[in-house]
Amino acid sequence: MSAEPFTRIKIRVAAALFNGDDIALIHRVKNGRDQYTLPGGNVEPGEPIHQALARELHEELGLDLTEAISAPNLTWIQDAMVTRPGGTPPRKLHLVFRVHIPGATRARLSTVEYDDAVGAGRLAWSPYKETAGRSLFPPVPVAALDTPTAPVDAARAFLPPLDDTNYQWI
Repeated sequence: MSAEPFTRIKIRVAAALFNGDDIALIHRVKNGRDQYTLPGGNVEPGEPIHQALARELHEELGLDLTEAISAPNLTWIQDAMVTRPGGTPPRKLHLVFRVHIPGATRARLSTVEYDDAVGAGRLAWSPYKETAGRSLFPPVPVAALDTPTAPVDAARAFLPPLDDTNYQWI
């Protein structure tokens, strides 16, 4: 008997990591298609949210969050109940923070991110407006920001939920 999908919930933290107008994306090719992911990962049981963000950014990029220009800013929240190949998926609550770093910190970041589940990804910097139309996960509206530091009001922070009708894994 298989488990019901979405009976478990995981919280995932991610960073829209900016250096000026450029954003850091993890690039992979899946099934012959480009996929871009915001750096981040799952929160461990009992782990404080900001500690999880710091841990994930250090693990993936070698980033010490104390080098950020300002404290991480929670920008988007997205609920995801999307089926995917390989097992019973959990429901995921994505918490996406904006983080701004100086150029000297950018120059020291790892350029390859290793993930046991999906393999190596390459750190790619891109003007944030160019994320429009890319396969971005989670699919947050980075390109819709007026500037990388533009405020996002609470009503726009809660993004429409993801499900199998509006999101498909590559």
